[in-house]
Amino acid sequence: MSIGGIGGIDTSRIQAMMEQLKAAATKASAAPEVANGLGGASAIGGKPTVKLDFAEALHSTLQGVSDRSAEAQALSKRFTMGDDTVSLSDTMVAMQKSSIAFQATVQVRNKMISAYQDIMNMQV
Repeated sequence: MSIGGIGGIDTSRIQAMMEQLKAAATKASAAPEVANGLGGASAIGGKPTVKLDFAEALHSTLQGVSDRSAEAQALSKRFTMGDDTVSLSDTMVAMQKSSIAFQATVQVRNKMISAYQDIMNMQV
């Protein structure tokens, strides 16, 4: 099953990309910080309060997109130079992964801009 508006990307690839984004976001919060000074316990249920850093999660995700793009460019360059260790299929898969990562990033940016505009247009 393919989605026409995204250029033939099936839903399983979109789900895989979403899982990668979630994994990158959780990787950024792998070392949780205690937000209150109560020895790791909050007032609600005694569970530790974890402070998530949005900027760090965004930075790590953007760095991952950049790394994918650089990898795809390197494979493409090696393939065009005639490197026998790089196959056309590996190059095309890397380029598609880079494209999907970039498209997802653009969609997240668009949603963030839309949310910001909605907040700015709210009556106080």
